Amino acid sequence: MGALLRQWRERRRISQLDLSIAADISARHLSFVETGRSRPSRQMVLRLSACMEVPLRERNHLLLAAGYAPVYSAQPLEGRPMAPVREALGVILKGHEPSPAVVVDRAWTLLEANASVAVLLEGVDPELLEPPVNVLRLSLHPRGLAPNIANLGEWRAHLLHRLHRQIDHTADEDLRALHRELSDYPGTEDEPDPEALPAGEVALPLRLRARGGELRFLSTVATFGTPLDVTVSELVIESFFPADEATAAALRAFAAGLAPATGG
Repeated sequence: MGALLRQWRERRRISQLDLSIAADISARHLSFVETGRSRPSRQMVLRLSACMEVPLRERNHLLLAAGYAPVYSAQPLEGRPMAPVREALGVILKGHEPSPAVVVDRAWTLLEANASVAVLLEGVDPELLEPPVNVLRLSLHPRGLAPNIANLGEWRAHLLHRLHRQIDHTADEDLRALHRELSDYPGTEDEPDPEALPAGEVALPLRLRARGGELRFLSTVATFGTPLDVTVSELVIESFFPADEATAAALRAFAAGLAPATGG
């Protein structure tokens, strides 16, 4: 347990002194825990992992390594205890229409989506839509959304940066493998200078080529604020809002079944 704790502390770039102050224990005691000379209580394991914002899944691993039973459940999303969560997700997804919205898990696997997501998927290879669908792979794959993304270099850099931050936070090896895969996709030559911000933009839009024009979206990310379950803590709701009136009108028309979605 001490070695795992030290790995998390170093990953968070926190000194023993700073962590001991945050957890209200002595630096000497923390040092003894990390070297295995002292066995921490269950409460101390939880306090130290909370101070370092260790994900709930990994807090369970720390508890097991220290000889304690896991504290945080990991209920399947389809299970009965998760009914209020599913209901909340359904309300959010339906309420966001006619704009697209999706729910993904820690691995970026698509769990739920509203009907408006179809706007984004024109021309995508059906093979990439076979479950389980990884939304990052779907977005950046040459047979996925990538050919339709007008600002692919910017959007690709944005998604890879998000994934890199998630890897730093979770130390998930599967996500590292996904990052390597996505980094090998075409498009590196289009990546912008990180210091060069798009002129006149307040946030980076997703610019999607569509029949008759271009759709422009701003994205937001939401999570459950007080999760006590591993599954709930790893759910992410990504919503896309129209970035201009032409896109808003196109989404309304698509939802009404009047015409294919086209931007101005």
